[in-house]
Amino acid sequence: MPSTRRASNPMEDTDSTKNPTRSSQRNRKTVLEPENDEVVVVSEGENSEVSRGGKRKESSASGAGNTAKKSKPSVPKMTPLETENGEAMVVDGTENGSKTTPKNSKKTKKDVAVNEDEEETKFLGEPVDDEEARRRWPKRYQGKGAKKVISKSSNGDSEEIIQARRHYTQAKVDGCMIFNLYDDAHVKAEDGEDCYICKIVEMFEAVDGDLYFTAQWFYRAQDTVLKTLGHLIDKKRVFFSQIQDDNPLDCLVAKLNIAKVSLNVDLEAKNKEIPSCDYYCDMLYKLEYSSFTNLPPEGKTNASEEASSTISDDSPDTVNGANSGSEDASLLDLYSGCGAMSTGLCLGANMAGLRLVTKWAVDINKYACESLQWNHPETTVRNESAEDFLALLKEWERLCASFSLSKSENLERQSFNSSVNEDNVNDEEEEEDENEDGDGEVFEVEKFLAICYGDPKEKGERGLYLKVRWKNYGPEEDTWEPLDGLGDCRECLKDFVTSGFKAKILPLPGDVDVICGGPPCQGISGFNRFRNKDNPLQDEKNKQLQVFTEIVEYLKPKFVLMENVVDIVKFAEGYLGRYALSKLIHLNYQVRMGMMAAGAYGLPQFRMRAFFWGARPNQKLPQYPLPTHDLVLRGVIPVEFEMNTVGWEEGKKIELEKKLLLEDAISDLPSVGNYEDKDEMDYEKEPKTEFQRFIRLRREEMPGFSSLNAKPTKHLLYDHRPLQLNTDDYQRVCRVPKRKRLSRCYS
Repeated sequence: MPSTRRASNPMEDTDSTKNPTRSSQRNRKTVLEPENDEVVVVSEGENSEVSRGGKRKESSASGAGNTAKKSKPSVPKMTPLETENGEAMVVDGTENGSKTTPKNSKKTKKDVAVNEDEEETKFLGEPVDDEEARRRWPKRYQGKGAKKVISKSSNGDSEEIIQARRHYTQAKVDGCMIFNLYDDAHVKAEDGEDCYICKIVEMFEAVDGDLYFTAQWFYRAQDTVLKTLGHLIDKKRVFFSQIQDDNPLDCLVAKLNIAKVSLNVDLEAKNKEIPSCDYYCDMLYKLEYSSFTNLPPEGKTNASEEASSTISDDSPDTVNGANSGSEDASLLDLYSGCGAMSTGLCLGANMAGLRLVTKWAVDINKYACESLQWNHPETTVRNESAEDFLALLKEWERLCASFSLSKSENLERQSFNSSVNEDNVNDEEEEEDENEDGDGEVFEVEKFLAICYGDPKEKGERGLYLKVRWKNYGPEEDTWEPLDGLGDCRECLKDFVTSGFKAKILPLPGDVDVICGGPPCQGISGFNRFRNKDNPLQDEKNKQLQVFTEIVEYLKPKFVLMENVVDIVKFAEGYLGRYALSKLIHLNYQVRMGMMAAGAYGLPQFRMRAFFWGARPNQKLPQYPLPTHDLVLRGVIPVEFEMNTVGWEEGKKIELEKKLLLEDAISDLPSVGNYEDKDEMDYEKEPKTEFQRFIRLRREEMPGFSSLNAKPTKHLLYDHRPLQLNTDDYQRVCRVPKRKRLSRCYS
């Protein structure tokens, strides 16, 4: 795993590009008061450079031009003269002798400093007790007179620590602005740039006499991994970090009022909670895995020592908060395919002690839905697009509200009642239709069987439809009918909605514990030669990413897991990956993004994928599983996102299992021919690897499932037959050499 990013630059981009230094904007007089009470004035010239994080750089390689040097400035030789009015003057003893000062106005440097109080930058009040200061900031008192100490962190990085003479809790800058310890403040930035935002977590006078404060930085959205997608986040919203560095005291610009606000997925309730302030903060930003999490407890927010933010430091009981009761946790699988992602997620949850069940699944592929339904009969599988599914959820909530089954807004209830209430309008229209048809047959609804949103009759009329079983007719006569034409069937509709509500045939907001899915990636795949790089979201093939986040916004699940190809952070400078993060953050979900290779977890393939975790504020954000198998990662991840690669801490010695090859997965399979037609057959061979043993297990034999009622049966191999080739193609394939052979060249 990549090493932790250096903390010297709070707004350093994840691509590790070097930021320019800036010159000091002001020529200040800094007043210091050494132990002998002698006042020394140290001038900071215009050439003093300050890095983006606020650290001053020496103006020469030798350090001779360092403004922090404590030697007392020399006093030029002064010669008394007399003016026309007889007043004594003092002339500078230089060759030009042009600078003169009235004799009676001669002042000491201490007097000048007092009169120029408006330009003072100094600490106020008594210093912090020495014993307390050493206890609170021990790293500042380990040099025994040295100006700086080199300290090594646990991951092997070296850090230069300025040693302190004493600490303070209050300071004055520019002779007028008073800053206290733990104040929030603006810090000078480069010309033309917005000021940086920080919390002052330390104030100290260095051993060499320079005055410093330690800044713990806030990030604006555009300064995080979101970059250009930062406009989706409120401009007043900032993100606290654990990154700290030391800066000259005179870099402070102004005090700020940053309100601490709790996360809330109810956006309206949260907006009401935000007080009048300069900025508000509700999340902690960590560079590792591009993580946005809950703020730390109040007592830990101001810690001066930077805390570790590696993934392994998270609590191991992360997902246990999904369901504290005895009921099963419910999962919705979007773009489910045959259900591989949800099946694996449920297996992992069961192994961790959480009973997670795939309650609903949605996919547009008919055959994938049939396969999922066959293997997971407990799952409600819907063969429809995600857009239609979202529209159906909204209509279903209105239906439930119309029969007082769920809590919904009165406006929604009234708007829906207009289409299902019992008034005379529908009756009159039906009577007119019957009169026009003469002696036409009248069909009576026996019951409703299903519900959908779309155009099941393929007539170009989209809307809410119900599948009807007609009285005195069999299943072969069932038809889809629009709800608008069923106004006189309120009792049948009420029975259907009531039974569906109890059975949870469709989820309502708050019913879903976990949403997982991988929105189709054709719009960003490297195999697509017509990708829209300028505005990826205008491509219809990328619209499903928006639909996915809209479903999350509507259902408000406790957890979200989204998977996609690595191109989501490679294509168009990672536009779509940043969009996914920004949307979840906008919805006030804790988020993180990690890159994992399937081969690092015991599969015989590389298959690098990006995984986005989201968790509601009252849940613990799940961590990523660390690799179990040795695998050399290929260069498929952009440099900017290398820190998102899930792995063990750099330098930590871990014994990993050997990576799997194709032979380890299929060497136990029996040989089959072109005309094989069996749906099931015996393996014929015993499993040779642990992977082969695991892949043969039935569902009830999987880890985490109870096998008390499982009957031991023979393991069979299913669907082991090739696509049948025609005779010509089959003959060609048979002539392909099975081993490499040297070809002979004849002259």
